[in-house]
Amino acid sequence: MPIESEHRESDSPYVSRVWRGYASGAGTLTSVATSHWELVFWEYEGILHAAVRGPETSASTAKMIGESESFGILFTHGTSMPHLPVARFVDAELESPHVDGRRFVLRGEEWAMPGFDTAEDFVARLVREGVLMRDPLVDDVVRGGVPRLGARSVERRVASATGLTQGAIRQIDRARHAAVLLREGVPSLEVVHRLGYYDQPHLGRSLQRYIGRTATQLRDRNAEEPLSLLYKIEGDERF
Repeated sequence: MPIESEHRESDSPYVSRVWRGYASGAGTLTSVATSHWELVFWEYEGILHAAVRGPETSASTAKMIGESESFGILFTHGTSMPHLPVARFVDAELESPHVDGRRFVLRGEEWAMPGFDTAEDFVARLVREGVLMRDPLVDDVVRGGVPRLGARSVERRVASATGLTQGAIRQIDRARHAAVLLREGVPSLEVVHRLGYYDQPHLGRSLQRYIGRTATQLRDRNAEEPLSLLYKIEGDERF
């Protein structure tokens, strides 16, 4: 099943990354774990869909049927929606109850569907209308910053904004980082030392749980079943 995709970083403090893709033919896709939630839009057989998709705490298999186009906005760890706590849709997605033409429903209101190049403008409007809020401490802590608050207060704020614990976020992001390094040809033993795994079996278990691949499979760029979005995280002080 051929899949074409592209993604880019964003200069918005609310947006982690923007992506779009096109799939042709039927098949399956390995959806790797992610610590971010997103808004995702797709078109299948001429019908437009919109959904809020939560963080994924393990790798899973997604079915792809026929030709489809998709587009998504991944949000930074400190970004959340007051009317829809992230914890409600961890490992799940909530599809918009109504999509008409190029419009969809969020917080009971209709919104014009954004595009790959207009994502930041759309997010800025959501912020102005109070649909999105941001706790900058959360993103800073997740990236390795040292907070001035107590550990319990920080953990509560991280869980409220992300639906996950700091430990879960770190494990997911570390496995994704390891997968990127392995696909670039970095030896497994070097990945173990660089990212702080105990040993190669520890790395292997993490990859199987969060990526759905072994180190050997990640090095094989000709694998039949494609992976969902993987990318290198720049400026992350944890790794």
